[in-house]
Amino acid sequence: MRILSMRSWKSKQALVLVAVLSMVLLLGLTGCSSGGSSEQTGQEPVELKLAHFFPSTHPVETDLIQPWAKAIEEATEGQVKITSYSGETLLKAAETYGGVINGVADIGLSCFAYDSGRFPVMGAFELPGITYSNSKVASKVAWEGIKQLNPKEVQDTHLMMVFTTGPGDLFTKTPVRSLEDLKGLEIRATGISAKTLEALGATPVAMPQSDAYEALSKGVVQGNLSPVEVLKGWRHAEVTGYLTRTPFIYNTLFYITMNKDKWEALPEDIREKINKVNEQYFEEVAMGLWDQQNEVAWKWAVEETGMEEIILPDEEVERWKALIKPIQDDYITKLNEKGLDGEEILDTIKNLAKRYNEELK
Repeated sequence: MRILSMRSWKSKQALVLVAVLSMVLLLGLTGCSSGGSSEQTGQEPVELKLAHFFPSTHPVETDLIQPWAKAIEEATEGQVKITSYSGETLLKAAETYGGVINGVADIGLSCFAYDSGRFPVMGAFELPGITYSNSKVASKVAWEGIKQLNPKEVQDTHLMMVFTTGPGDLFTKTPVRSLEDLKGLEIRATGISAKTLEALGATPVAMPQSDAYEALSKGVVQGNLSPVEVLKGWRHAEVTGYLTRTPFIYNTLFYITMNKDKWEALPEDIREKINKVNEQYFEEVAMGLWDQQNEVAWKWAVEETGMEEIILPDEEVERWKALIKPIQDDYITKLNEKGLDGEEILDTIKNLAKRYNEELK
């Protein structure tokens, strides 16, 4: 009986030793591992709220924001997660930039032009009379120009990317074939575009794109100056019948920007990973997003609603250009009055436009 007890005691000792060695091995493996998801590391992921005004079905949400947010989550191994609040469910379009500064949203996407007077340098990229072959060119000019000029007006947030619609056109409920047809028409427009229309004899009405469909359907406005994509993306072809090509009077800048404190609170390696994703999605998706949308929207507008395209004769185009030429000079003067170098700003934009119109035809 004593021998059996000794054997039993030794067996128990062996089992305890095995268990201890197993625990030491497990702890060692865990300690040597690096990286891993937030679940693996035990860290709580950083949850970020993104606000924008586009509908949930719009390509900005489906083709840019959702894939971009997923790419950031994957690049940071789950440590940063972004939830999108589309359709002004978190912030109105005109309130987005201020809402990001105040922390209502951590990230915001909207137009600089919706926040009138806040972004004088950004407005220079939207001046009429500067030719952009497409949205790729306009986006490249804007993002490169902002990096070169580094304007103070956007230093209170962390800009993640800026992209544009590129050239836009005039679509109306009645045909516009001349300046006389445009005179007195109430047209939805914002920022510099509103001043351009006023110089051409129209009556600009400021409102975000999200309000334009109802305004057009009720006759509150008779037209819109915008990229062609809204004909389908916002279904404006249902409430207008004519498209007048005016690529020399329009460009609108969009921003994706983040609350500065939230950005600076992120670890440096996480910020580097996010920056890489931002660069990739700007180049591969954002800068050409409107070119693709415009083509699809125009085909849909013609086939589904019978929309008519109007090409202005050369002599008519020259009449329009003559009226909008002073806008650039006036804008330079106003920039100078704010202590900014208006000539340098406009020269930077024009030089970049010339370069990228040749490179990105």
